Amino acid sequence: MNKTRKFSISAALIVLLCFFLPWIQVSCGSSRDSIAGIDLVGEGHKLLWLIPLLMLITIGAGFVRSWRGKLDFGALFAFAAGIISAYLMNRERTRAMDTSGLLEVRVTGWLWLGLGASIVVAITGAIQFLRNPKPR
Repeated sequence: MNKTRKFSISAALIVLLCFFLPWIQVSCGSSRDSIAGIDLVGEGHKLLWLIPLLMLITIGAGFVRSWRGKLDFGALFAFAAGIISAYLMNRERTRAMDTSGLLEVRVTGWLWLGLGASIVVAITGAIQFLRNPKPR
């Protein structure tokens, strides 16, 4: 297993972990509440289920070796999964940042870590796919 594949699997694990940690913090006066990615799914953001699903498949595909001389579909899938996850996480970030008024809404570091790790999954998937030999 090469370094790029290990890096992609590690980043996918970080994204998976960050999905269950608080993404958004809401405060009003002395009251505070946090909302995780899993909580947002329950509030009607059903597409967010793609994040853990895609990351689990990426982790599984990372352990499967590509066939000699064939396209590395695991790397191609990691690239697509990273792009989709980053898009979905960034969309939630913009929704949280658009609110103004009485409530103070902040994005937590866990969302930023997950977003960065999603981008790393996409970049490492692209690098790995481009390095592998093409079919003849």
